[in-house]
Amino acid sequence: MRTYAEQVAGLIGRIETEEADAIGAAAELIADHVTRHGVDRLIYVYGPGGHSNLAAQEVFFRAGGLVNVSAILDEGTLLSGGALRSMAIERTPGYGRVVIEDNRLGAGDLLILVNAYGINAALIDAALTARERGVTVIGVSSREHADRTAPGHPARHPTKQNLHDLADLHIDTKVPIGDAVLEIEGVPERVGAISTFANAYTLNCVMAAAIAELAERGTVPEIWRSGNAPGGDERNGLFLDRFRGRIRWL
Repeated sequence: MRTYAEQVAGLIGRIETEEADAIGAAAELIADHVTRHGVDRLIYVYGPGGHSNLAAQEVFFRAGGLVNVSAILDEGTLLSGGALRSMAIERTPGYGRVVIEDNRLGAGDLLILVNAYGINAALIDAALTARERGVTVIGVSSREHADRTAPGHPARHPTKQNLHDLADLHIDTKVPIGDAVLEIEGVPERVGAISTFANAYTLNCVMAAAIAELAERGTVPEIWRSGNAPGGDERNGLFLDRFRGRIRWL
């Protein structure tokens, strides 16, 4: 337990110190987006890849999070549809394009693309399509993992590109190659994956920093309250009519 905690804390510490400027810049982009278009303009988050979908869910309909975050929870790569199916679809060229087009993202929209490794075909197609359509893209992924993954790896997009080379702004989550970080004597494989911690910490930092930036600019954004907290249902009910039908998975 102690070793795992040290690994997690070490990774989070690196993100805090080494990616502070990038996180601040992402917060500025979100604040600019809201300031320009209003607090009802959506911020899209998509994590195409099995456990990377958890990152999009982490900041969607989340206590203490922005109401106007719209997670793209496309069934293709969700593990609930089958783990092997998820992996096959994230490796399918063209799939990410369909998702972006189906969600009708276009000029003036803001999309956060998050993926532990930053290489799979669905992710890269999503990034390329978003850029073609005039969407501003914030990428969240591990530069090390992408750079150390062979160009011929079957998960890669046919162009062999990485998310960190395509995003308008990129935040490096520092996830090591293979994700798992613990070595146990007598066990040939490492255990204890770390990417979910990295993604969740990074995205929550971005959202908190964006909220702080908006407050400093004199704009008070709408924030979800836990439905299990006193007054939560009543508070959240103020937003439902405004966003139901616009936030696809609300």
